[in-house]
Amino acid sequence: MRDFSYLRADSVEAARNAAALPGAMLLAGGTTLIDLAKCGVAEPATVIDISHIEGLNAIDVTADRAVIGALAKMSHVADNAEVKSHFPAVSEALWQAASAQLRNMATIGGNLMQRTRCPYFRDPQNFPACNKREPGSGCSAIGGVTRGHAVLGTSEACIATYPGDLAIALVAFDAEVDLGERKLKVEDFFLAPGATAEREHDIRPGELITAIEIPGSAAARRSTYLKVRDRQSYEFAAASAAVGLELEGDGRTIRDIR
Repeated sequence: MRDFSYLRADSVEAARNAAALPGAMLLAGGTTLIDLAKCGVAEPATVIDISHIEGLNAIDVTADRAVIGALAKMSHVADNAEVKSHFPAVSEALWQAASAQLRNMATIGGNLMQRTRCPYFRDPQNFPACNKREPGSGCSAIGGVTRGHAVLGTSEACIATYPGDLAIALVAFDAEVDLGERKLKVEDFFLAPGATAEREHDIRPGELITAIEIPGSAAARRSTYLKVRDRQSYEFAAASAAVGLELEGDGRTIRDIR
């Protein structure tokens, strides 16, 4: 881990200004950035601590909409009674997403910003070729051990997968990411590798996630999250799905499915 400057931002505006600095990276729960810095993948020039910004940890949920602050802890959102009632798939995805220790530290915004678990990406010393780390250097995973890599949505530049659970549920129910001056559908926020594997999210210098907004619906209220993994304890998904049903008045006929 190389030396870096540390800056504590006490407002969203201060965080945005600092995030526009060359080599700046944001720190909230720290469960992703610290790991990446330790293995030599992340080399920030400046770490911007946003964990003390007031108001970004709010959880406001009604039957019509959920607005979840980017700094809300995964465990707090998963255990929120209104989230469980109106958006059960979101709660279930968070409960299955990590160990208890990680859920108590990790934030909602940070969860969406996490990077791939590809072992080639996370081992620059032994696998220097990685288009996510060094665009144009190649992809060590192609031709390597590919169990756990993507089957769909790959390119000649990258076959890594996105590891998160929460995003799957958010996409299913048309959630949006609030970036301050812009709002994006969650499905548009994540970028397929294409020729620019180093860009995983549609986020620009000086932007940060401030909240997630999920519209309420009958399908969201009758929903669940399914995850297939190699072991029963905490593990990243081999495959997963968020499913929601809206039924007709007879309680048996499906009107809409997500």
